[in-house]
Amino acid sequence: MMSDIVMQVSNLKTHFFTSEGEIPAVDDVSLKIHKGEIVGVVGESGSGKSVTSLSIMQLLPERIGKIVAGEILFNGQDLTQASKKQMQKIRGKKISMIFQEPMTSLDPLFTIGNQLIEAILNHERMNKQQAREKSIELLKLVGIPRAESIVDEYPHQLSGGMRQRVMIAMAMSCDPDLLIADEPTTALDVTIQAQILDVMRRINEETNMAILFITHDLGVVAEMCDRVVVMYAGQVVEEGTVREILKEPKHPYTKGLIRSLPKLEEKQEELYSIPGTVPVPKVGQVGCKFAPRCEYAFEQCFTQSPELYTLEEGRSSRCFLHVKEEGDERDDTTANLRS
Repeated sequence: MMSDIVMQVSNLKTHFFTSEGEIPAVDDVSLKIHKGEIVGVVGESGSGKSVTSLSIMQLLPERIGKIVAGEILFNGQDLTQASKKQMQKIRGKKISMIFQEPMTSLDPLFTIGNQLIEAILNHERMNKQQAREKSIELLKLVGIPRAESIVDEYPHQLSGGMRQRVMIAMAMSCDPDLLIADEPTTALDVTIQAQILDVMRRINEETNMAILFITHDLGVVAEMCDRVVVMYAGQVVEEGTVREILKEPKHPYTKGLIRSLPKLEEKQEELYSIPGTVPVPKVGQVGCKFAPRCEYAFEQCFTQSPELYTLEEGRSSRCFLHVKEEGDERDDTTANLRS
């Protein structure tokens, strides 16, 4: 239902203006997130995942990055038109973000408690003692032992997994409607990664908070997400439920990503990898961006840019193969009628 939509991004274009020219890092991206839903955004490095999240948060580097088109509707408000003061009220309170490396996000000069208390006091009507008590509750919520003493420790005294839990607690401090998690488990070992994912899933279930989960790990997507948006070279190339994407991928890029996953039931001497690399986006680029790496590419793929075709409700793919297949089916039907 439309009333359940927490955020809707429509035709978003974000460009970087560098000495080498204008780079369309996000090119006509559209996605939506419903209340209580976990949406995964997946793709290789350089696909535009993180720039999309920074665009939503209005955290693009000044004078270099700029939203040049599109809208970001959050609870009915277009964030692309929001002032700095309005965004300061929204960040942390309504939309929170967890970054990839917690050590660079936490201030090494202040205790964990001081940083949590500051985040709470900036948005909530509480005194310092109440904010401290809530900080301890939040640390317990994300599974940190000895929360009463950890609150007075410094970031360098904690492990990577503990620091990431602190970042989740900080993101949860003002009960946001939307949590953006940008590769939150990348720097952690597998055991700690599983614990962090459990914490996030439990919080999602208990609070009904929407999560935009950015990752390159399809295993994490399978475990965490309800729907998946696959990005390549700044564009959405496929969208669907987790089951649809993993069981029946439509776009050649998605097929390549899934094919590159190791399979326990098969003995593989060498893992498959998609040939080539993600291209540097260019303004006015003609043709499918994946065509140079695609084993199914034909002439049209190099001369025209495919749109994001709707296959069915909530299912889409940016590929000319769908048009070709539909055309072949129509030709077969016509031939059968004639015969």
